[in-house]
Amino acid sequence: MKIIGVIPSRYASVRLPGKPLSLIKGKPMIVRVYEQALKSKLLDKVIVATDDKRIEECVNSYGGIAILTSAKHQSGSDRICEAAAKINCNIVVNIQGDEPFIDPENIDRAVRPLIDDRKLNVSTLAVRIKDKSDLSNINKVKVVLDKDGYALYFSRSCIPYYLNQTVKKSKGITETAYYKHIGLYVFRKKFLLAFCKMKKGKLEEAEKLEQLRILENHEKIKVIITNKDSFSVDTEEDLNLANKID
Repeated sequence: MKIIGVIPSRYASVRLPGKPLSLIKGKPMIVRVYEQALKSKLLDKVIVATDDKRIEECVNSYGGIAILTSAKHQSGSDRICEAAAKINCNIVVNIQGDEPFIDPENIDRAVRPLIDDRKLNVSTLAVRIKDKSDLSNINKVKVVLDKDGYALYFSRSCIPYYLNQTVKKSKGITETAYYKHIGLYVFRKKFLLAFCKMKKGKLEEAEKLEQLRILENHEKIKVIITNKDSFSVDTEEDLNLANKID
């Protein structure tokens, strides 16, 4: 079984133009993500899939592997789909290109279920929410699970709603009741290629969350709970903070 990690990376960013090449302590962010992914024990290969020659040249200059993909892709999944279609592999891991400190153990945690269960097509990660401000932050995606650890729904809103009435009264309830989704996805290659051909559903359009397309098409997503949160760089403020992290 061959497992590859693909890091989708595009140059254009509304909030932080040229984000992948932004320097964090002297090294481009996309290179830091690539080097962290290489530390995974389960990935056989890591590549960057990008729409920009500057990113490709940057990754290659550090000894990494980068390939050019279409500039017309609207999502990271579409980009990794193009890249993975040309590579002989069984499992594809979508690794976010704006998480310079991604924990390689988190990658392995997410991959393991697809190795153990040949019928499973998709897995991802979540972490318990400890900061109450995350509950109302639409950029922090929440996920609710069934009793077996499969996703029931993803939302930018605070879910489940009824607990929102007690969160102010019960200290620490957020640690056990709410989960934040971490946007790392593991796909069986065959399903990934099929997923990218599916039409967007109403829920995906409403929430602007492409993982809802999977649920709308009656496919399960296994959610692995980790205690190691992720830090994504989306703004200049985030970049400044990243440069202060040891």
